[in-house]
Amino acid sequence: MIFPCSNLILSIIIVLMGIAPISEAAVISEQPSKTAKQLPNIINIITDDTGIDQYSIFGYGGNPNEKAKTPNLDAIARAGVRFRNTWSHPSCGPSRSSILNGRYTIRTNVLSAPAPPDLPNSQTSPYEYMIPKLLKEKNYINAVIGKMHLSTDMRDPNNLPYLNETMRKMGFDYFEGYLEGGPAPIDTTAGGIAASGTYSCGFVPSLTDNVKTGANTGACYNASGACSSMSTANYRTPGRSCLESGGIFVPNAICSTMPNTLNFNTQNGHYTGNWVINKEDGSTTITQSPSNEKARGFKTQQEVSRAVAWINNQSGNKPWMLSLGISAIHEPVHQSPTALLPSNATPTDAYDCNDQTQKRELATQMVEAIDHEVGRLLVEAKLATYNSDGTLNYQPEKTNTYLVFTSDNGTWTTSVRTPFDPQRAKGTPYQTGVWVPLIIAGPRVKSPGREVNHMVNLTDLYTFFGEVANIDVRKAVPKYRQLDSEKLMPYLLNPKHEAIRTTNFTHQGNNIRASSTISYPCLIESLQQCTYSLPNKKVCIDQSGKWFGPGGDVSAAPGYYTSCCQVNQLTGKNYLSSISSTGIRNKDYKLVEQISENCQSGAAVNPPTTKYEFYKINQDVANPKLDNADSDLLLKTLTKDQNKNYQSLRQKLAQLKDSIVACPGDGNMDKVVNQKDLDEWAKFAETTPGFTTGNAGGKGSWYDFGGPNDPSRPDGITDNTDRAIIEANFGKRCK
Repeated sequence: MIFPCSNLILSIIIVLMGIAPISEAAVISEQPSKTAKQLPNIINIITDDTGIDQYSIFGYGGNPNEKAKTPNLDAIARAGVRFRNTWSHPSCGPSRSSILNGRYTIRTNVLSAPAPPDLPNSQTSPYEYMIPKLLKEKNYINAVIGKMHLSTDMRDPNNLPYLNETMRKMGFDYFEGYLEGGPAPIDTTAGGIAASGTYSCGFVPSLTDNVKTGANTGACYNASGACSSMSTANYRTPGRSCLESGGIFVPNAICSTMPNTLNFNTQNGHYTGNWVINKEDGSTTITQSPSNEKARGFKTQQEVSRAVAWINNQSGNKPWMLSLGISAIHEPVHQSPTALLPSNATPTDAYDCNDQTQKRELATQMVEAIDHEVGRLLVEAKLATYNSDGTLNYQPEKTNTYLVFTSDNGTWTTSVRTPFDPQRAKGTPYQTGVWVPLIIAGPRVKSPGREVNHMVNLTDLYTFFGEVANIDVRKAVPKYRQLDSEKLMPYLLNPKHEAIRTTNFTHQGNNIRASSTISYPCLIESLQQCTYSLPNKKVCIDQSGKWFGPGGDVSAAPGYYTSCCQVNQLTGKNYLSSISSTGIRNKDYKLVEQISENCQSGAAVNPPTTKYEFYKINQDVANPKLDNADSDLLLKTLTKDQNKNYQSLRQKLAQLKDSIVACPGDGNMDKVVNQKDLDEWAKFAETTPGFTTGNAGGKGSWYDFGGPNDPSRPDGITDNTDRAIIEANFGKRCK
């Protein structure tokens, strides 16, 4: 007799030897090295504030004279698949968090970009099933380089339990980036060489560009004290070239002893960073502040160079996933190095970085710099080559790497391209604020160069990363941890695959702050909004806002406002003071829910104001149907079909909200209040310095449920008040 399967013989032998039989799947799982070699690598590139309106490969890009030239990204798109109907959340932190945990932000309370003084309650929790934790089960090495903005930063250590170890606690093996949410304001002293406000772009122009403040010669010092002479004989604008090299330019000086007035500690827009490095071996975190010459230089270049170094340092014995956060084109927009721009790029050395028209050109060039550096990343990582004419030769089918390119949210108001609406940009749930590019290329893509018009959410990337690694995330993640992520791989493998999503969702809210914290208003007139999300004067002004907190635009005692309603009373206008902004859509229609403060005589009163808007939208290239103010279908009588869709979306939004179950005392999010919560609470309540948390504990944490005066509102302290809340709910199941 001939056995058709050798596994039967193997099983008989095993039984005769007295060994318990094992399944074929178990045999395979005992060979992780072979499996790991077959699994593809992943590069996940997330740019900052570049909505779909920025990219001509998707059919947009603005007027012909302002379209960014993106030949490398165009080549990547032609080698992969363009998803033309992708939503993000309205701001960066929530989107990045949802990509890595597969959940809408209303489930996690990461409602806006985390910033001091937001509590850990509104930062990505270490108890999430983050994608690096899942990929480790398949032997992946996981890295983040650049910006990922899952938490606040060292400016607020009381609300950063793990300090600079935060990203390691999220499950990443390697982190080389910064915890801050965006570039710092431009240093208009240009490194301490002049009074504040002198140099709007942070560097000394030439005399040709500014006869009053310019210089044609000078000394360029770097942070270590080395110096080189620069002049217009060798550089078009010596001050800018010095900035690009990471230095500070002293006009009309010769190299000598470095002046003690130079300031390498102050950040300067896109040319400095506070770098934090968590190594794979778990060694002590390395920091590189702006005074370290390694931390100076154009951020996009730095981010890509460090990413290339990490990729090329991988042994090849394990698959890897790299999340690369590119800081451009987040405000403040800044001159990009000329070497990264097309040869015919408009000269911008004489630009005023406060001029809104000139800022648009700077934003265009920053997109072009992104394109240049993404191409360099692929070439230097040996995933592509340059053709003889300089174009990118990218053939992902010959690699073992998937590439994802997207943005965290739509474009900021001042950089929005026509026909998109700058008054409904980043920070809002409207199309301009949440419609982002998504390109995926990789070895298994069928019929590359095509478009997918079906609805996609950036949350779906969570499932996609699992699909690449042969992980069913819905089986890997416990059912009590509800996922909102849908599949993407079927679209790559089948050009005719039907739509997977029937709805899409986006949400923006106010992050959780301590009950004692005063939040001050910032007015963004270009968005017709007053917000508490921009926490200080510098950040507010950096976003083209008017600050009404201390040191701002309030002259009457006590010298500041604490309510957007006061701003409305002062201005006589009804600016939106949003509590939450939500968008939900189906194939053709979109519902927007705006819950805002109900302002009466300069104060917010209950109940808040709830307003619904309803739009018909599409992705038409020539004339996309957008959710502009005058397109609100509720301004007139709805047709029978419109009303059916309106009621359906209202119902689906209500169902989504109802799926969120509060669970007081449950800090680890397992929907049960039990001994595990008491044990975890103890870690964050422990106040011995460095014993359980980097910031000595007892401060803000995911186990801060309430304060002694208000048990429903966190107070920024983890203590026995929170233990009492756990004990009061002990044994409760919230599933």
